[in-house]
Amino acid sequence: MINEYYILRQGQNEGPYTHTQLMDMNIKADDFLLSPLAEGLQHAADLPEFQEYFVSKGINPPNRYNVASFWWRLLAFVIDYVIVILILIIFFALINVAGIFTHNSINLDSPDSDLLFRVIFFLGLVAYNSIFEATSMQGGIGKLICKLIVVDESGERISFGKALSRNFSKLLSSFLCGAGFLTVFWNPMKQGWHDQVAKAYVIRKS
Repeated sequence: MINEYYILRQGQNEGPYTHTQLMDMNIKADDFLLSPLAEGLQHAADLPEFQEYFVSKGINPPNRYNVASFWWRLLAFVIDYVIVILILIIFFALINVAGIFTHNSINLDSPDSDLLFRVIFFLGLVAYNSIFEATSMQGGIGKLICKLIVVDESGERISFGKALSRNFSKLLSSFLCGAGFLTVFWNPMKQGWHDQVAKAYVIRKS
């Protein structure tokens, strides 16, 4: 028996369509479908029989089964944190080497240099994450190693603007003792405040 589906269009159920016909129509992850295998209208992304179709299109719709846990996200963050620190250490070392010849080397022990390093580190981390999240990698090297990607509500890559707002929003959580990061533990879709601001999700690819 061939399963028949209905799709919600302008408040009306259109159909019936077969599974193959819906795929040929290039349905979107957030399209509402009436499936004989589920109760009531469901997002196409939430129906298991369409998961393979969306993945083949490079779309990874977020759902309660694939969103990444706090611990996977923390591991990815630590890896990216170390990478950015190493890049900055090399950067400042090169500046100091150049300064030896120009007599303008930086005293890294001074309070001003410490503040400068912190500001550059934060901006560097924001730039690093925002750029990678807006590329086809959909996350930095830490996320790549942990098989994590950042997606929007439809399971597609987020824009650079969204990535930038997501990463700058982390500053708010930092000021509040990390409260915005801890919401990942009890949020149904494991979103931190910064994820909610950008309407983004972090998922783990199988």
